[in-house]
Formats: sequence, C-alpha cells, structure tokens
Amino acid sequence: MNQKREDVRNVAIIAHVDHGKTTLVDELLKQSGVFREGQDVAERVMDSNDIERERGITILSKNTAVLYKGTKINIVDTPGHADFGGEVERVLKMVNGVILVVDAFEGPMPQTKFVLRKALELKLPVIVCINKIDRPEARPDEVVDEVLELFLELDADDAQLDCPFVYASAKTGVASMDSDGNGANMEPLFETIVDYIPAPEGDPEAGTQVLISTIDYNEYVGRIGIGKVDNGIIKVNQEVVICNHHDPDKQVKVKVSKLYEFNGLGKAEVKEAGIGSIVAISGIADIRIGDTLCSPEQVVPIPFQKISEPTIAMQFMVNDSPLAGLEGKYVTSRHIRDRLFRELNTDVSLRVEETDTTECFKVSGRGELHLSVLIENMRREGYEFAVSKAEVLYHTDEDGKRTEPMELAYIDVPNEFSGAVIEKLGQRKGELRNMGSISGGTYTRLEFSIPARGLIGYRGEFLTDTKGNGILNTVFDGYAPYKGDIQYRKQGSLIAFEAGESITYGLFNAQERGTLFIGPGEKVYAGMVVGQTGRSEDIEVNVCKKKQLTNTRASGSDEALRLVPPRILSMEQCLDFIDTDELLEVTPSTLRIRKKILDPTLRKRAALRK
Repeated sequence: MNQKREDVRNVAIIAHVDHGKTTLVDELLKQSGVFREGQDVAERVMDSNDIERERGITILSKNTAVLYKGTKINIVDTPGHADFGGEVERVLKMVNGVILVVDAFEGPMPQTKFVLRKALELKLPVIVCINKIDRPEARPDEVVDEVLELFLELDADDAQLDCPFVYASAKTGVASMDSDGNGANMEPLFETIVDYIPAPEGDPEAGTQVLISTIDYNEYVGRIGIGKVDNGIIKVNQEVVICNHHDPDKQVKVKVSKLYEFNGLGKAEVKEAGIGSIVAISGIADIRIGDTLCSPEQVVPIPFQKISEPTIAMQFMVNDSPLAGLEGKYVTSRHIRDRLFRELNTDVSLRVEETDTTECFKVSGRGELHLSVLIENMRREGYEFAVSKAEVLYHTDEDGKRTEPMELAYIDVPNEFSGAVIEKLGQRKGELRNMGSISGGTYTRLEFSIPARGLIGYRGEFLTDTKGNGILNTVFDGYAPYKGDIQYRKQGSLIAFEAGESITYGLFNAQERGTLFIGPGEKVYAGMVVGQTGRSEDIEVNVCKKKQLTNTRASGSDEALRLVPPRILSMEQCLDFIDTDELLEVTPSTLRIRKKILDPTLRKRAALRK
C-alpha cells in the first residue's frame, strides 16, 4: 500500500542561465547550518569544477541535501544553458516538485520556457521564486504577470496556476512572501517548500524500484548511479536486477556494494534507504541513465523519457601537424578514443561514433558550448588533438527531403544596433518573427527563427556588432526543411608560407595584408593560419622572413619596426573562426588554426576540384 514519507522533500531548482540558481542553493545551505561557524565557503559552492567556476555557469546537475526543522530537503541544482538541457530533463524524474527561479528584471526567458514545459508535462508542482528583487531596475509585479502568462501558454492546470510566489534576493540571503522584499532570512522559502512540495510516496512493502537519473564517475570506484527509491527498500549487499524501459531485453543481476545518501555537500554511507530517498549506488559497472534497479522477484522498469537528440557534430582527430606531440601528454588515437568514450559515462546528451579511419571520431552534442567545454576539459587533462568546424546533423523526412535543426533566437539589443543584427541574421537565413521594445523603449527585443548552422560562429560577431550590450538566447525548435546554403566567412586567412619561427621583419610586412593572430618568436609551419585578411581569398605570407643585411648603411633603414599587437583568439573564437577546410589544433598550452591540407599545391588542386 502506498504511503507518504513526510520527513523528506525532493526538489529541483530550474531557471534560465544567470538567474541565480546556484547562489540561491548557497544561501539555503548556509542558513540550514550545513557549514560550521567560521568555515571558509567558496561563492557558488555547487559549481565545483574549474570551468564552471571560471565561466560562472553550471554545466552538470548536482545533488545536495539540507535539514530544516526535522525535514530532509534534497535539492538538485540544474544548468540553465540550452546546451545542457539533457541534464535538466532527466533529473526532473527524481523530484516531486520544482522551484522556478526568475530574474526580477529580465522576466521569463527562452530557457525558462523550456525547463518549465518539461516540469509541467511531468505534472510537477511549481514554486516560483522571483530572484534579484534588490536590483535597482527590478519590476517584480510585472514579472509575476509574465510568469502567469507563460503558465497559460504552456497549458498549466488549475493546481499549477495556483502556485505560490516567493520574492528573494539570493545574494543578500533574504526571502519574503510580498514583493517589497523585507525579509530577514530564507525561512519563507523553506516553509513554502515543506508546505507546498508533496512528500514522496511509494509502497515500502513492495519490491525494490530505483530509477537511475544521473551517473557520477570516480576514478577509484567507477560508475556511481544516482536515483530516487520509488518503492521498497534498498540495502547494502542486496541482489538486484538492472532493467530498462527502452531496452526490454536488458536484465542483469548485480549486487549493491555501497549505498550513500546526500548530506550537505558530501555523501554519507548508509546501510539501507527507504521510499523517497535520493541515493548514490556504487559498485555496479554496467549501470546507465534510465536503468531501473528492481528486486529479482518483481522486475518492472520505470518509464523514462528519451533524452533530446544531439543537433551538432565535430570531428575529433589525432593531431598530425609538424608540431604534433611536443606539448601534449596523451596524443594517440587510443588515448583520445578512451577519453571520449569515458565522457559518455556521465554525459547522456553526447554521442561518439567511430569513423572509417581509426584516427578520427565523430562527436555529436547539443550545441557549440557543449562541445567546447569537452574540448577545454580534455586539453586541461593533457590531451592533444585536432577538431574540425562544427556541422549540424541533418535528418530526412517521410518524403525523402532533407531537414535541419532550427533554433528560436531571442535577442535584446539597444535600439541603435537592431538594424545591424537584423541584417546579419538575415544573411544567415534567419526569419524575423517578432519585434518589440523593452526597458522603457531603450532596448529592442527581436525574435528570430534561424537554422542552427546559421548561429555557428555568430556569437562573437554579435558581441562586436552590439559593442557588448546585446543578449542572445536560443532554444531548440525542432526540424524544418533545409533553408539553402550559408556563407560563413567573407574574409580569407593569412597562411604561413614556410616552417620556422616568426620574426618581427616578416610580421611587419604581413600585417599590411590583414590582422595577425601571432606575435614574434612563435613556432609556425607551412599551412598554419597566422591571421585574417580583409579580402575573400586566402593569402600566403612569409612571417619567418629575415631582413637582408648589406655593407652600406642608409638613413631611415634602421628605424624600429612597429608591430600592431596580435589578436589573441580564445577557444570559442577559434571554433567560430575556422572554416570547413580548416582544423583547430588543440594542445594543453596552445591553440593553432591550420588548413586541413598543409601543402599549398595540393590545397589549390583540391579547391579546383570542388
């Protein structure tokens, strides 16, 4: 018989990127007494890996738990970027309700809509938290209306429309039930969670059922499955069967060797866990996301939604440039293959396929950011490899016509830049759907429907065109018929003519042809891209050229050569810049852009064949 477990609440925090989810979790942890007096606590403590801390974004969903007046509240912090939507979709199966965080100035944004739709489809109750009410330009009352409009647009039922609104400032650590924001602490939010989020229910007498929603990976214990106990009890040394809703043939008998529950930021080892508990299980090698652990007497898998398909792919290959193997620790195809397949342990939205050659792998993901984070992680671990330009994954419809992934792009820009943005996106096959003014008429909000490939390499241009004042958000919008060819780049590359070391004299002559990416004293090789030209075709330059010395001296010939500082490209800018006939060479210490075919004669022949 089903029973409620009143001393537990399971809740996920969902929101658009930068609306303050992780900071809110910080405050809930602090005010529940997880940290001891005087403990040194990092800001955004849940963003634990280096890239998350540097970029200020959440990439992986993480579990934590706090104790409030005898009730254990399990909290899952989720990413806000559309590229990591796969992380959000699956953790919603682990919780009984969500806290939707909305910025008191920006209001609901594209990703708010995406994550809220997923929560409403699963019939989860929603607490709306209007965050950042201490912002000078906050407009909480208008934002509440916008959120309710969004609920109506997404066909929320009456119970979901009656959701409670909590007003908070996660930064100052206060919450209140009215919009003036005169709270003292986070207690109103804690109370709302306990009162409004339903207690988990299940049958403690039935056979064990645990749905695995997240996989963690640890060098020492291997795969760790994280999920909620739906029915029965799970114990250490218990024999269970792994089964899967999407794979009826999968039935593997295994033994639970270690069991953990979340406690603050850590895990505490337990001997058994009952219904509603979120547990981590280690010691099972072949455990995957979407698997259900069941008692051998009663093998019933729990349904699990399919994770959204990847939309973009890149080739990861062994670096074969003349400078290969000098800087990386792991350089062979076996190293790269093992690392990519290991990433699949924890990332469900990623796909890795072997190609015709053993040197190259096709890696598909949800967006450029998704793949660039993987590249950045790999180079930090000492891997050296090359990647190609991102390409979208086409589908074929019933009539045999080619379809491509589409995105809805929502853009907020100061009025004077809207013309440039509309023109650029028009060239990239974008269709303007809506246009309106916001922020008292100083900003324009544009809504475009655009092919996913039209956005490849656009973000950098967008920041330049809007002088850093524009906000661009995108959300996946299904597949549509192919929209025609897009020319990505109008300017050609400056290509090094010979191998050697760049010299001031050679660079001085080359800089008249365009913008340089390298300074003096850098190693180059024939076929390496050293800059960008102002013209549409590629130009070869000799940056290793030395000045010929003569016996005669002439006034003016010995003047110092002044070089324009080179334009240093970041990882994202390099991935945006490279064209389809170029590769990005990634090593732990350097990023180099190069032509796929290094030999100039062979390169010209290949261009003529096209």
